[in-house]
Amino acid sequence: MSSYSTGVPPLTPAQAKTTHWTLREKKQRGEPITALTAYDYPTARLLDESGIDMVLVGDSVAMAVLGHESTLSLTMDEMLHHAKAVKRAVKSSLLVVDMPYGSYHTNDDDAVRNALRLVQEGGAEAVKLEGGAYRAPLVERLTRAEIQVVGHIGLTPQSLNRMGGYRVQGRSIPEIEKLLTDAVALEAAGAIAIVLEGIPREVATRITAAAGIPTIGIGAGPDCDGQILVFHDLVRLGFGATAKFVRPFADAGAVVRSAVDQYRHAVESRSFPNDAESYHLGSAVRAELDHTELQSI
Repeated sequence: MSSYSTGVPPLTPAQAKTTHWTLREKKQRGEPITALTAYDYPTARLLDESGIDMVLVGDSVAMAVLGHESTLSLTMDEMLHHAKAVKRAVKSSLLVVDMPYGSYHTNDDDAVRNALRLVQEGGAEAVKLEGGAYRAPLVERLTRAEIQVVGHIGLTPQSLNRMGGYRVQGRSIPEIEKLLTDAVALEAAGAIAIVLEGIPREVATRITAAAGIPTIGIGAGPDCDGQILVFHDLVRLGFGATAKFVRPFADAGAVVRSAVDQYRHAVESRSFPNDAESYHLGSAVRAELDHTELQSI
């Protein structure tokens, strides 16, 4: 099916390209960093043109778009498919792509190969992987391979089974000390930023103050250097309960349902399409048609 469009409209003039230096300078100036997920061309284009600093092709696509119950079933091929679509739209934002579960868990050689695919085929400018100090050697190796890495500590969704669900992390002194150690190790290994997910505000504040690289919070309070949300949570385009930290800024689900209801009613009542929305023959051909007995097919 086609909408008879003449092609993809030209992109609006690009803003200055966001790099890891841009994020670090924002941290130093105390300017908040904005980040959102995107999984397709139109969403990514809207985010990029709106001036979002970082666009993440998150493995959350498994749940937000593909209907899975967790991120664990997402494959490299699926991640690349979505990354390629987003890359076509992103001109100014820093494009980060998640390494899906299993793509870096077996050995470092496989991890480097998979990260290189995300860069070469998917257009990633950085990859994101979950885990703390035990991931530092891998982060260092990826960095030596000229692959930028964003770390992710706290509530790490790929560790869902080990954690026993989506549970807030860092509630005890030993856990807090571990998170601080994790952040220090990731930064020392070369990470350009760290996502802090599902940890108490007070803990995120300490990590942010201690880190020389930006922290991006999701469920980690307002004191991180930046914030990220899943796009579908932002616009209420999901079906399940949302986490405490999610604030919907629009109700796209209600808008879509209303539009579909109106469309269905218009078709059923034969008010769509109307005559103005229909193509017509020219008067001469119409007159000829009225006096012609067409051969049946």
